[in-house]
Amino acid sequence: MLRLDWRSWGSWRRLTRQLRRSWRSSLQFRTVAITVLASGAAIGLVGVYMSVSVGNDLFQSRLTQVLVDSNRATGAAQGILDASDAADRVQVQTLLESARTSISAASSSRLVAVFRVPGQESSTVAPQDSSTFGTSTAVISPELRQAVQDDADGQYWQSVTLASDDGSSVPGIVVGSQITVPVAGRYELYIGYSLADAESTLLFVQRTLGGAGLALMVLIGAVTWIVVRFVVSPIQVAAQTSQKLASGDLGVRIPEKGEDVIATLARSFNGMADSLQSQIKELADLSEVQQRFVSDVSHELRTPLTTIRLAGDLLYDQRATFPPATERTAELLHTQVERFELLLSDLLEISRYDAGSVELESEPTNLVHLAEDVIDGMRSLGDSKGSDIRLVAPGGHLAAEMDPRRVRRIVNNLIGNAIEHGEGKPIVVSVDSNESAVALSVRDYGMGMTQAEITHVFDRFWRADPSRKRTIGGTGLGLAISLEDAAAHRGWLQVWSSPGAGSCFRLTLPRTTGVTLKASPNPLPPTDADTAGFVSPHAEPRRDHHA
Repeated sequence: MLRLDWRSWGSWRRLTRQLRRSWRSSLQFRTVAITVLASGAAIGLVGVYMSVSVGNDLFQSRLTQVLVDSNRATGAAQGILDASDAADRVQVQTLLESARTSISAASSSRLVAVFRVPGQESSTVAPQDSSTFGTSTAVISPELRQAVQDDADGQYWQSVTLASDDGSSVPGIVVGSQITVPVAGRYELYIGYSLADAESTLLFVQRTLGGAGLALMVLIGAVTWIVVRFVVSPIQVAAQTSQKLASGDLGVRIPEKGEDVIATLARSFNGMADSLQSQIKELADLSEVQQRFVSDVSHELRTPLTTIRLAGDLLYDQRATFPPATERTAELLHTQVERFELLLSDLLEISRYDAGSVELESEPTNLVHLAEDVIDGMRSLGDSKGSDIRLVAPGGHLAAEMDPRRVRRIVNNLIGNAIEHGEGKPIVVSVDSNESAVALSVRDYGMGMTQAEITHVFDRFWRADPSRKRTIGGTGLGLAISLEDAAAHRGWLQVWSSPGAGSCFRLTLPRTTGVTLKASPNPLPPTDADTAGFVSPHAEPRRDHHA
């Protein structure tokens, strides 16, 4: 039995959730529900009013009839009593029985009670009290009897509940008055009338009203559903069309039918979609031209750049034989040609991302070993700037699916950026992992950045301090390319920074291709960070257990 109760409760909860979901998501359901509920409330109020009115009318009609019948029966009985010359007890008792039989016949009621009015002189011929009410005798209240006893000529009534033959209770009315019995004195006369027929009529009317109300609600609901369907269907088509348009299907349109408001909406929407498609096509063509221009320029510059590079290398190799000024010129030429070559490579890479033609060459890669290789390659540069590069790797030793060339480029950019702005202080590279992700953080303790600077740190060719000279020959595209490389892996590249307290760049990659990241193994802000620092958007400072 307990299991059935739990199942019923579960079914009720599922039904409730389904109704709430339909209420939130379906305009048609919500409109029909509101209409049916409002109509039901109105029909219910009208039904209650009609039921009460019919009940009152039935009661008043029956009451008037009862009072007339009772008065007639009382008059007939009093006429019989007044015409008699009974003198002894037996004759008076027989006379009273005759009067009571006449009352039952005239009133069509078998419920008759006769009680001698208290306070009269005792009489040996006065008949005993009698009643045919049976168990319903108690319905004759003391208040009713007192009113009848005080007024010999009045007629009084009271609503009561009578007991029927089958033991059930039915509404009724008791009417009281006085009669005078010869020799015996005054008696209280009470006649009971059942209102079972009136109650049956009222119940029939109520059932009829209830059935008609339910049928009317169903009819209103059906009509509302049909009407709303005609109105909501075009709106649903417009909503579905707008969703397809938002997802990139620019050729979808709303069918135009008729000349009503819905047709006007469809024409306006289609016109807006045409304009939007035209503008997007223009922007796409412009972007394609721009990307092709950057790619073509980069390719065309490679031939003269190769010639300049060969000539520059020849001059650079022989710089010791030149005068000091010419030697310095050869060194500057060599440095700038190298930077120019890096810039062309980065421009080509950016143009590939802009064109959407980048494809990853993923393979199982140990991020800790990759970080060690990059640190070993940049350690001499860090030593020249006075920065000690340390690797902390509590996790991340298991292989993860990634493109090692692109990830190596990200780590190289992050460490180079830390050396550039670390002001000769230590640099900590942390690698950790959990069951779904692997993360690498590069923490420096240099000048740091403000919130305004963080918002631009991944912009192309952006510098926090434009007057500051690059000391390691960056192109200004390293972080922008790193962000694109991380996004290509469906990973995160985030930054925390605080002025005077340094910065921390965190790279988070999924361990398996296609997995959506939910949290990073490395904390951001870092554990030793000042809480007043700033975190880039979408950073989630949450740490999971090591894998």
